[in-house]
Amino acid sequence: MLYIVATPIGNLEDISFRAVETLKTVDVVACEDTRRTGKLLNHYEIHTKMTPYHDHNKEHKTPSLIEMLKNGKSIALVSDAGTPSISDPGFYLIREAIKNELQISPIPGPSALISAAIVSGLSINRFSFEGYLPRKKGRTKRLKQLAEYDVTIVIFEGPHRILKTLRDLRSFLGDRKAAIGREMTKINEEFLRGNLSDLIAIFAERKPKGEFVILVERNEK
Repeated sequence: MLYIVATPIGNLEDISFRAVETLKTVDVVACEDTRRTGKLLNHYEIHTKMTPYHDHNKEHKTPSLIEMLKNGKSIALVSDAGTPSISDPGFYLIREAIKNELQISPIPGPSALISAAIVSGLSINRFSFEGYLPRKKGRTKRLKQLAEYDVTIVIFEGPHRILKTLRDLRSFLGDRKAAIGREMTKINEEFLRGNLSDLIAIFAERKPKGEFVILVERNEK
């Protein structure tokens, strides 16, 4: 059985009893970074073997994990934080497991996407999750497409590109209402709301830190 296990996005207490029990009882935990996942396992006194599974080794590693599953072993797939397969290499293993008609079970829990959306103040009855925007090739095309969306837009971004992304969004989408979630569930958790110009002004004056979720209101036209 392949278990898709959601883990905390910051606060280590944000994990279900079922997730902890699953991590304790599987044969292997496949994780992006054994150091980060190791902190979580140590916190809950979990001694299950870990194996690295990330963007740089997924093609090489997947066949051996699939073989383990075929031989009756159980694997818990986790990401560095939140729910696996959302802007995450986990989808590759899940896809191969499906191709091989192997059993997969979700263990739901924390998600940065949903956490930011529910406190944004923007309508999320319908939304489009875009993950990380292309850095160069295809970026302009994607932004032009987003300008026409009539749903709330959700984007992930890192500290080094947050200001550029906010400026690009304003240039292509106009000065729309937006919200940002930063370092959610951690000590320095912060939520910012206003027009894109307001958010640009904030980060033009201070050095961005942490990981960001950006939400932009839909095209009202």
